[in-house]
Amino acid sequence: MFDALTDRLSSVFDRLSGRGVLSDKDIDEALREVRVALLEADVALPVVREFIAKAKEKASGEEVIRSVRPADQVVKITYDGLVEMLGGESAEGLNISLNPPTVILMAGLQGSGKTTTAAKLALKLVKDRKKVLLASLDTRRPAAMEQLQTLAKLANADFLPIVAGQSAPDIARRAMSAAKLQGFDILILDTAGRTTLDEAMMSEAAEIAKISTPSETLLVADSLTGQDAVRTATAFHERLPLTGLVLTRADGDGRGGAALSMRAVTGLPIKFLGVSEKIDGLDTFDAARVAGRILGQGDVVALVEKAAQDLDTAKAEAMAKKLAKGQFDLDMMADQFQQMKRMGGMEGLMGFLPGVQKIKKQMAEANVSDKMLDRQAAIISSMTKLERKKPDVLQASRKRRIAAGAGVEVAEVNRLLKQHRQMADAFKMMSRDGGKGFARMAQMMGGGGGMDRLKSLGGGKLPVPDEKQLEELGKLASQQGGGLPNLPGLGGPGAPKLPGLGNLPPGFNPFKKN
Repeated sequence: MFDALTDRLSSVFDRLSGRGVLSDKDIDEALREVRVALLEADVALPVVREFIAKAKEKASGEEVIRSVRPADQVVKITYDGLVEMLGGESAEGLNISLNPPTVILMAGLQGSGKTTTAAKLALKLVKDRKKVLLASLDTRRPAAMEQLQTLAKLANADFLPIVAGQSAPDIARRAMSAAKLQGFDILILDTAGRTTLDEAMMSEAAEIAKISTPSETLLVADSLTGQDAVRTATAFHERLPLTGLVLTRADGDGRGGAALSMRAVTGLPIKFLGVSEKIDGLDTFDAARVAGRILGQGDVVALVEKAAQDLDTAKAEAMAKKLAKGQFDLDMMADQFQQMKRMGGMEGLMGFLPGVQKIKKQMAEANVSDKMLDRQAAIISSMTKLERKKPDVLQASRKRRIAAGAGVEVAEVNRLLKQHRQMADAFKMMSRDGGKGFARMAQMMGGGGGMDRLKSLGGGKLPVPDEKQLEELGKLASQQGGGLPNLPGLGGPGAPKLPGLGNLPPGFNPFKKN
């Protein structure tokens, strides 16, 4: 959603980075371009004015003038301003009542994704070991209740039985009674929406709020509607005691201005972002992480959390044992492709990595995309079990058969085999210490608890390669044109090197002075 804004801001700060000392003119010019970038991203004008005024005041201070790298200080000021605009460093979670059931009221216009979001939120709470009851109060939209009932099954949550002819307030009373009698921790009420704001909808929502006295009243808004979403939030807030916002379709190609404006205009915290159509596509909103991604700094913590959540731990541990013995066949390569797809594919993963925004054009020119991963997976699927286990048996006739089966050229089959050979050689080299490095890595990353393990990275617990291993890694890198062994899907001529994985001279050891 923020790609256009990220590109624009990155170009501004790139021009500043080459200058040793920044004059007032340089700062004014940079902030002027930041202002234009925010306005183009559809951020509300009053919000932009306040942001620029605060940034200019800080950028003109002694701290920037005396800074060793003034350009970095300006980036930090912009980052701090974005975090403040989005709601501050600490993420605001749900207000869970001490006396269950906690009632969460979902409000919003029709088509904003309110019903789907209610089910996504239920799944999130079920994973936190809460007993959740979903109730649909939408008596007007055809099949709205049946839709939520179906989604409730996917979320492993309970659903209030449908009684034909009941009004929304009566359903709310029945839901409150059922939640108390059956010992539910959470009751989520999905109210009716309209295509536009009207008095009848507002009155009904206000009556339901009086009946249920919710701990949380969340407004669900479509982030792709831009400033209309901000106006909708303001109108709802005037009639309902809103406690937070949920922005849906954050994975779309909108300009992101709604997300940047909502907190500042309404004063309400953004609590969740809808990031996909899948039932698990709801992320807790974190201002610091979003600001980091806008400025191209990535979000490695979110990547680790996603890996801990989405990866098949048992399969990963089994693969680690094989890799420790230097084994890496095409079945294992196909498993890697599947794991990448589960985590959002190539494009989804790249969004979490710092600096990748700058090589997106190179990636597009090299045809590095999820479609390429699908083609490579199709090539492996066209092979027999023997061919996947022992690629050395693949002669010209077999390659032609595989290419025909996958609908690709023979050259693509050869490219995949070359990429597999490079990766297999790298894993063999890394296994020569008896697999101790792989074992420690598997122990650190396996079995969940990814965040705790991430914190241990700075404690000297990573296996340190010796001189011989690094020398061999350097030789392998030079054979590939100066980069580390290709990651899955990044092989082939002209493929871009990822930031931070550049040339390694033979014998280079990053753990000691060179």
